Amino acid sequence: MSLFWRIFSLNAVGLVVAASLLLGPVTVSTPVLPAEAMVVVGGLGLLLVGNAFVLRAGLAPLRRLGGAMAAADLLHPGARAEVSGPAEAAELIITYNTMLERLENERAAGAGLALSAQERERHRIARELHDEVGQTLTAVLLQLKRVADRAPAELRAEVGQAQEATRDGLDEIRRIARRLRPGVLEELGLVSALRSLAGEFTTRGLTVRHHIPGGPGDLPALTEESELVLYRVAQEGLTNTARHSGADRAEIRLRPVDGGVELVVRDNGSGLGGAREGAGIVGMRERALLVGADLTLGPGPEAGTEVRLRVPAAEGAA
Repeated sequence: MSLFWRIFSLNAVGLVVAASLLLGPVTVSTPVLPAEAMVVVGGLGLLLVGNAFVLRAGLAPLRRLGGAMAAADLLHPGARAEVSGPAEAAELIITYNTMLERLENERAAGAGLALSAQERERHRIARELHDEVGQTLTAVLLQLKRVADRAPAELRAEVGQAQEATRDGLDEIRRIARRLRPGVLEELGLVSALRSLAGEFTTRGLTVRHHIPGGPGDLPALTEESELVLYRVAQEGLTNTARHSGADRAEIRLRPVDGGVELVVRDNGSGLGGAREGAGIVGMRERALLVGADLTLGPGPEAGTEVRLRVPAAEGAA
């Protein structure tokens, strides 16, 4: 029964009873007797209680819908409001759930286009760094070598310092280009790319271990987009570890699970605490949505932070 008919029926019953009392033999004395006053007050109380019960029961689904709307987050899809209550409330909740599903689909599609454009821009910048800036610094390094061979003895130390600075800049350009465009992922595959990533982030203050199966058939088949998402999430997780966590140990784990693969990146640092999610974590969530993956972040077994990404296998893969 709709909310309208519930309220109307209750009010109609109250009015019919009141009219029947007026037309019947029941009368009210002047002045009103205590017993008559109690009957009138009792009837009014019952009518008010009935109205309150009907309204509370009818409006409860709307309160739950308001809570669901306040808690809705397109980066955590799948949550839906419970369909219940009168016809109007149920229809409103169904409409909201349909709208939320459409927004999630549009958000996923928009994120896919944005991330694809971002990857193309990363490739372009990496190519320009490698081809233009890298070649220019290489030419400068060769020119400094010729200058060092002809320079007087008192200037050779300064020329040598310029050579070292140029060489360091060239190495840094190459590292930036590799991070922007994971060539090892395209050439050697996901396993080699993750192992290379662990070695790249291993420094004096941070040791990154990897536990990644390397044999053929150890992992189910994945799409190129899924492999790229796995690589980027691992890269972002290690970047956050190196920059913000203060950890001295981290690890990458990749293993097959039912229906796909699971990536785990954890460290023994300070953890997330109560900090808000930054652009890096939001980017990881958007990438996970792009391939229908499930991303969770939380404390690890040794405190610190644990990033867990579960990616479905390619369709038709064993």
